[in-house]
Amino acid sequence: MAAEASSSDLVQVVALLAAGVVAVPIFKRMGLGSILGYLAAGVVIGPFGLRIFSESESILHVAELGVVMFLFIIGLEMQPSRLWGLRREIFGLGAMQVGVCAVLLTLVGLAGGFPIAQSFVAGAGFVLTSTAIVMQLLEERGEIATPKGQRIVSILLLEDLMIVPLLALIAFLAPGGAETSLSERLTEIGIGIAAIVGLVVAGRYLLNPLFRILADARAREVMTAAALLVVLGSALAMQLSGLSMAMGAFLAGVLLSESTFRHQLEADIEPFRGILLGLFFLAVGMSLDLGVVAHNWRLVAIYVVAYMVMKAVGIYVVARILKSGHREALERAVFMAQGGEFAFVLYSSAAAVGIIDGQANATLTAIVIISMVLTPLAIVALRYLTPRDEQSLDGVDIADGLTGSVLIIGFGRFGQIASQPLLLRGLDVSIIDNEVEMIQAAADFGFKVYYGDGTRLDILHAAGAGRARAVLICVDKPDAAVRIAQLIKAEFPLVTILARAFDRGTALQLVRAGVDYQLRETFESALVFGGSALEALGVDPEEVAEVMEDVRRRDEARFETQLAEGVRAGQRFLKGNIGTPIPTPLTQPRRAGRALNEETAVVLNKAETKN
Repeated sequence: MAAEASSSDLVQVVALLAAGVVAVPIFKRMGLGSILGYLAAGVVIGPFGLRIFSESESILHVAELGVVMFLFIIGLEMQPSRLWGLRREIFGLGAMQVGVCAVLLTLVGLAGGFPIAQSFVAGAGFVLTSTAIVMQLLEERGEIATPKGQRIVSILLLEDLMIVPLLALIAFLAPGGAETSLSERLTEIGIGIAAIVGLVVAGRYLLNPLFRILADARAREVMTAAALLVVLGSALAMQLSGLSMAMGAFLAGVLLSESTFRHQLEADIEPFRGILLGLFFLAVGMSLDLGVVAHNWRLVAIYVVAYMVMKAVGIYVVARILKSGHREALERAVFMAQGGEFAFVLYSSAAAVGIIDGQANATLTAIVIISMVLTPLAIVALRYLTPRDEQSLDGVDIADGLTGSVLIIGFGRFGQIASQPLLLRGLDVSIIDNEVEMIQAAADFGFKVYYGDGTRLDILHAAGAGRARAVLICVDKPDAAVRIAQLIKAEFPLVTILARAFDRGTALQLVRAGVDYQLRETFESALVFGGSALEALGVDPEEVAEVMEDVRRRDEARFETQLAEGVRAGQRFLKGNIGTPIPTPLTQPRRAGRALNEETAVVLNKAETKN
């Protein structure tokens, strides 16, 4: 009996793996994306297809961990300062979109003749977009870090937060729900807030010391186990407090985003995330009850179209009101027009308290799943119906298999000048940039520049960063420069890195990222400019050289102080123009002071003894 059970379990595992391995490449080759492949495979092997699986719910609960790990990795890319910068999008754009779409979808239910409580629950569940689908689509298109991608991420975060008040509202709308006391509701809210505060405190003061201890132990498998512990423990803490697991994992990622172990954590979690996320989409496909769809096909078809169209209209209108362009608003509407995985939780809770019955729950779940299936198809249609604004790569070679001893990333004004000493010395220099027009213009002046985005690890490999003796980061975007430095230092620790810094803050970040040399792009030119001004005013050239050397010493001392104490430190090394006396010499003495007679020597010796 045990052998038969074990054989049955093995058949199911093999079926899961085979379904994904077969379906995903076929659907990607057809241009429909991996998500639709997983969903279709789930329908085929599920309880309403070949019936290899009979209980999709248990698989779905395990597979939700894929979404949790996905949100953790997204959190690792989102520093607290960056998240704080998105606060208006999260609580402004996100709240407005959720509110408008909830009203529109509730009106759809009322127009169909359903009671207001059922119409609101059905519409509110559909408002909660599928975080898994949208984030996967953004990742495949490389748009998570773009401004429009960040706005979508902000809306998804607000929707994750909305699950808590919506579940509380369902309890209130339930027959007899109004009897719940105010103190009980306040207690639930307090528990949620306390869980968030506790997670923030633990992440700020405990996680880095923990990983430092584990790193010293040099046990790779323990580091992997600790990474999983952090993700799953954060998710569990949020779930027990009534919040979403994905929100807990995201917060843990944000708290570790500035950790020196960030890249190691990302590498450890990535394999689990990919497998479990694919399993999640398979489980969603298995959950589609084809019997319910066949029995209520008219109702399902009408509400799938009505909900998706009305939600898309609401999203588009909100985007345009808040000054987004037509194309961005249209893309956001198509990306987010589907229902999501939180709808399953909301509908199950509503069924448990008697707002909707089991048949309505199954029908609404089918509507949400079909909308999820239709989203990749809608994006393909949008791609063909709207004009493309992608750069043409005609006449431009993509970086692949480069072998130069020096790699220059970014070939704007700075990179062009920096390349000259190296090329005149006869070094083998490889150059990449992601601006097609610049690459084409550089070719007219005798430069071979390859197309490639230095912020992507696969491009760095293809460009030969691991084989190069030195990498010169000459890009003009501060965030990109820091990101490239972090990737190279984590993946190719022995390569010498020289980086262009946009300003002082970027220079500090680059030093902390481990670059071997950094230079603020305006520092030397401004210093030479100031020295030339002194010479024009008649100052002796030797004195000008001394003053410039003193400026360099002061700047270096201030920089070292800022590294230790923060960017606001080191002001005593600056010479201001407001007349406030500064207790430091204008120029540092070139040689140590010495006593000219015995009396002075005695006084100096006594002063040194006291100190």
